Amino acid sequence: MKRISLPVRVLGVAGALALGLASCSSGGAGGDETGSGAGGGTYTWWDPYPQHEDGSEWANRVQACGDEAGVTIERTAYDTTALTNQALLSAQEGTSPDIILIDNPAVSTLADTGMLSTMEELGFDTEGIDANLLAAGVVDGSTYGIPIGANTLALYYNKAILDAAGVDPATVTDWASLEDALARVSATGSKGITFAGIGTEEGSFQFLPWFWGAGADLRDLDSPEAVAALTLWTSWLEQGYAQQSAINNSQNTTWEEFLTGTFAFAENGTWQVDSAAEADFETGYIQIPAQDGGGAPAPTGGEFIVAPVQTSTDRYEVTTQIVECMTTPEGMVETAETFAYYVPPTQEGQAVLVEAHPELETWVEAVRAAKGRTSDDLGTDYPLVSEQLWTAVQQALSGAATPQEALTDAQAAAESATS
Repeated sequence: MKRISLPVRVLGVAGALALGLASCSSGGAGGDETGSGAGGGTYTWWDPYPQHEDGSEWANRVQACGDEAGVTIERTAYDTTALTNQALLSAQEGTSPDIILIDNPAVSTLADTGMLSTMEELGFDTEGIDANLLAAGVVDGSTYGIPIGANTLALYYNKAILDAAGVDPATVTDWASLEDALARVSATGSKGITFAGIGTEEGSFQFLPWFWGAGADLRDLDSPEAVAALTLWTSWLEQGYAQQSAINNSQNTTWEEFLTGTFAFAENGTWQVDSAAEADFETGYIQIPAQDGGGAPAPTGGEFIVAPVQTSTDRYEVTTQIVECMTTPEGMVETAETFAYYVPPTQEGQAVLVEAHPELETWVEAVRAAKGRTSDDLGTDYPLVSEQLWTAVQQALSGAATPQEALTDAQAAAESATS
């Protein structure tokens, strides 16, 4: 199952929290009666994986870290958006859990309210975590969360279609070589590429590698670089390399299209690795190319461990032990293997993963080049800017506006929304 973020829309609670949350804390969802320290007690854990029920490999892994720390973990799972809202409400009510595993763009939203402890306060060393991945957990110079792993986007390909078109996927290293490959595929009568241009966060998520790969910045949506990226997408529809349905495609839809065996390329994520291996045709994957060569920065997906502020500060020692258990190199590889789409956020963990699964090296390289969506100094403004970006993509792909017109409108709207 994919793990990407939807814009955080907090049902009116964020403003109220901002007024007085810094002094609002709890002793865990079960209160101080849950106990503290390695002598026992219960520690509360929330995550966005309701599909992994009690007794599952994931649930057992979480509990094992509690066992190692000498405590019981009480785990509760919500879907992604509900988890962010529930986290904010629990802080307002003084019932925050000890640990939350939260979608990475939401870290800045929670930190902005004052409800999170910093990793420094927990005594947790983040030095070994890749800076580009850790960035989503850093707000105003303080680190409020750490990734348990990362996923991102790349280009899957159908080897038979590329062979028939005389295309070596290893030669697709920039936009020009990708355009040449699409032209060759089209000449054979096959379909070129499928991608998700839907008017939601998924549309922004899929567009960002091309946007950043052109050198664009989310604070400047109508820059020449941004226009070049959107022009690239619209040109694929105009030349027949992609279908008009891309404007409504979700990432699931693009994957279903790719599995029909009629597309040469599909932009999709790490979470489809197992599905690709089971396809009725031979598949492979390459990094999304930047305009002038090399791998484009694709957006980082994945969850961060955060620790809400607690009244009983002596709970933090065990909280840190649980976090450390989940984030050892071996632990991160175990998480990657449990979910089949996570890449460890440390070079040491990545090396262990590649040694065990050399076929994932392309994904490790993509994650090393990845970039957090709250980067470009956006923080909690990201959802507002992203909405304008996907709106511009919709306008341009539908032909309602030129890429330049769509992005000019988007920039004006983003400035208004974030001022």
